[in-house]
Amino acid sequence: MILQPNIFLFLALLVIVVSLASGFYPAMVLSGYKPVSAIKNQANEGSSNTRNAMLRKSLTVAQFAIAQFFIMATIVVSKQIYYAIHKDMGFKKEAILIINSPAKHKEAVFVVNSPVKNKEASLNHVFFNKLKAIPQVDLVSLGFDSPASDYSNSTEGSYKEGKKEIKIENLTTKYGDENYIKVYHIKLLAGRNLMPGDTSKAFLINNTLAREIGFNNPQDAVGKVITNFDGDKDMLIIGVVSDFNQESIHVAIAPLAILTSTNHNFNNTFHIALKTQTQNGNEWHAAIAGMEKAWKDVYPADDFDYHFFDENIARLYVSEQNTATLLNWATGLSVLISCLGLLGLAIYTANLRTKEIGVRKVLGASVTQIVVLLSGELLLLIILAFVIVSPIAWWVMTNWMQSFADRSPISWWIFALSGGGILLVAMLTSGYQTLSAALTNPVNSLRSE
Repeated sequence: MILQPNIFLFLALLVIVVSLASGFYPAMVLSGYKPVSAIKNQANEGSSNTRNAMLRKSLTVAQFAIAQFFIMATIVVSKQIYYAIHKDMGFKKEAILIINSPAKHKEAVFVVNSPVKNKEASLNHVFFNKLKAIPQVDLVSLGFDSPASDYSNSTEGSYKEGKKEIKIENLTTKYGDENYIKVYHIKLLAGRNLMPGDTSKAFLINNTLAREIGFNNPQDAVGKVITNFDGDKDMLIIGVVSDFNQESIHVAIAPLAILTSTNHNFNNTFHIALKTQTQNGNEWHAAIAGMEKAWKDVYPADDFDYHFFDENIARLYVSEQNTATLLNWATGLSVLISCLGLLGLAIYTANLRTKEIGVRKVLGASVTQIVVLLSGELLLLIILAFVIVSPIAWWVMTNWMQSFADRSPISWWIFALSGGGILLVAMLTSGYQTLSAALTNPVNSLRSE
């Protein structure tokens, strides 16, 4: 994970390195001038076809190649982050609050002190009933972690059919009551929902697990038994739900079981669906205020804390968001440096070809022809940079995307937007200097020579 302080440290080092590198070449060139030639105004004589001119052009190509790489990378990363956060993950994300009871942070106590366990369980149900009584609350579920989180519980089991036995490894488990799939709008494909009496006897599975044990039709999996669940239990499949992401989209959808539990450690998170707010309304603020009051009544010694579920989803991609921030800064810096380099090259080229411009204008060349003459070579350098960097950027971004099990495509328009954008910026940067040279009185241009 890239942390924010590291971003600014990297940028500071980048500025220092770029500043030193940008000053190195001019210093090297100036130190190579002969004083006598400089006084006679011959420092640039015949240099348009020299190795120095090629080096200047090579540096311009390199600058714009780097700038376009950063632009392409920024667009790809931002596009993937937007896709990850706004993707339909198979459940509802908006208007859902997550509140962890104090018991969730004291699980070690519950294992050895059952009276405390029973007391905490009782308090949780008191708070649960108070939440249901709040007018702005639509539905409340008591269970464990949300459908998608940065951690997961898993176990194993097996399915037997005659002599055939299918081992189920890394079976993800989610714990919730009968309202769990209702709060998150998880679609029930076949069978029925959980009921309080299903504890330790029956559960829901997802469509991925149904297919893994051999049922392409979800209805066919209902009524089947998963044996050796969690080591020694036989669990009846009472329903099949649609697939949803259990973690970030870095991870593929895994076989899943949703079940109820009498273990208090799996009944200490409140999942609260809020009613839709009216336009310019403050119903949610009122609901949260009511929850805080209920919390203080039930858990007076503990601080009230809550999270919106969609914010929890966004936090799954903090690393990518920090990467995007870094790329934004690097892109801006590289484009600025590239434009300064292009402006310097435009000024240098115009000064070098002052006499040529004057002669062409005397012979009847128009301003448009002069602008095309001066700008054409600069634009070709930018196009060359685009041709060089596009396959490199595609390869790097394709490899970066491999860390996601679900990803948005790297579309052609990303490269077109980058190339077109940098071309427009380059034309605006060099346009004034080029137009100024083209409008210069040819008499003055020839006289200067």
